[in-house]
Amino acid sequence: MTANDATVIRILLADDHALVRRGVRLILDREPDLQVVAEAGDGAEAIALARSHEVDLAVLDIAMPRMTGLQAARELIALQPDLRVLMLTMHDNEQYFFQALKAGASGYVLKSVADRDLIAACRAAMRDEPFLYPGAITALIRNYLDRVRQGEEPPEQVLTRREEEVLKLVAEGHSSKEIAEMLFISIKTVHRHRANLLHKLGLRDRLELTRYAIRAGLVEP
Repeated sequence: MTANDATVIRILLADDHALVRRGVRLILDREPDLQVVAEAGDGAEAIALARSHEVDLAVLDIAMPRMTGLQAARELIALQPDLRVLMLTMHDNEQYFFQALKAGASGYVLKSVADRDLIAACRAAMRDEPFLYPGAITALIRNYLDRVRQGEEPPEQVLTRREEEVLKLVAEGHSSKEIAEMLFISIKTVHRHRANLLHKLGLRDRLELTRYAIRAGLVEP
């Protein structure tokens, strides 16, 4: 897509830091074919805005409170299959990168080079082309070669969406009562989900759940 195209890409931008959003918006809005039409402070707000705004592309920070960009990406793509998603992150992290691909993201852009890469990534996403920074390509190849050598395939998603939500909130230090109120479920249901998490993952306590949540990209280390 070129600047001469009449079509403007409508963008939903989500990041929990207002200053970051402002900087990213400046990068995007100075391009004639890109327009930020909605801004969110977390993943849950991004989903709400996607329901009330017409958007073509979501640019999501990975690490956000309430709901991560990874969780939001899955929800947004389920809600609007034609929506393209880019993950914008400060983390040059293989785990986050692979989680982003599993979530359905079209690209993975580092904030440190957003002024260089973000515009190209947006346009690539709208052409249905993946955008990967050089380190991510190296990680992808290395992961594939490791799997081939070991004769392994990546495991399927172990947890349900609700269990993942509970896990994130447990790892963030919320009590069962707080989790129940945030997810509009009973405390008894929270306890059941937590027991299921421990059983499914073969873990013993909150500390091990938190470590798992970090490895899964649900919360920051």
